Amino acid sequence: MPVAFVTGASRGIGASTAIALAGAGYDVAITARTLREGEGKRWHEHGDARPLAGSLETVAAAIEVAGSRPLLLAMHLLDRDPLAPAADATLEEFGRVDLVCNIGIYQGPGSGLILETPVELFARHFEGDVLAPFVLLQRFLPAMIDQGGGTVVNMSSYVVLNDPPGTMNENGWPLGYTVAKAGIDRFAGVLNAELGNQGIVAYTVDPGFVAYGDEFAEMLEKYPGMPVSPPDASAAAIVWLVTSPDAKRLIHKHVFLPDLAHKYQLVPLWEGPGTPYPH
Repeated sequence: MPVAFVTGASRGIGASTAIALAGAGYDVAITARTLREGEGKRWHEHGDARPLAGSLETVAAAIEVAGSRPLLLAMHLLDRDPLAPAADATLEEFGRVDLVCNIGIYQGPGSGLILETPVELFARHFEGDVLAPFVLLQRFLPAMIDQGGGTVVNMSSYVVLNDPPGTMNENGWPLGYTVAKAGIDRFAGVLNAELGNQGIVAYTVDPGFVAYGDEFAEMLEKYPGMPVSPPDASAAAIVWLVTSPDAKRLIHKHVFLPDLAHKYQLVPLWEGPGTPYPH
């Protein structure tokens, strides 16, 4: 049975991807900070934290319902010490790893305008979004090569290729998030060049404008005409990328996941970005 390792798996795209991979026959090691329901927090622009649903335990239960085996690894991407041990625990538990999905990002008080952002806060984006995936891949890639190959999926963002319409206070985005996403965006090209002849295949993917839960309908109403998509669209597209024999033609592309899901009708009854989600 193939094995996947998914970061940021307690909610949103990470959770949907882990569950979708389980449905596709993968055992899944899932990582995030939130182990149990009630522990999650969402940071808002004024620095206050509010409760947020989702947990590793909830996702693990869904993986089991799909007939696969979960491994729960509670860890913070800003803490380097547990990263390599988490990779080692996955290899010890399952004996292999076939797919690494770097979906989790730094979640906490956000960086603001450039002249108002302490360097320590700016650096957290790099620690969580670039250095943590680097540490994990350094641990996983030798095992993938030894077993004959493996796949890496790195989550990029719209902000990497586009300038903001205004400042982060005017529907724009902060520099810390932008440059960290630009960092992970460039991993796949180098991995394919260095390790493609040893069986490693890496993809750069973009989930677009994602909303989930009660926020989905709110976002459609608040941003009419915007290509709002559910996390299930990104999850289904990732499963297609790592299972379809036609996917390798996209290794040099910046893969926009919602369009891929819509093109191949991977989400039943969903008519594409910007349309209502029927579930």
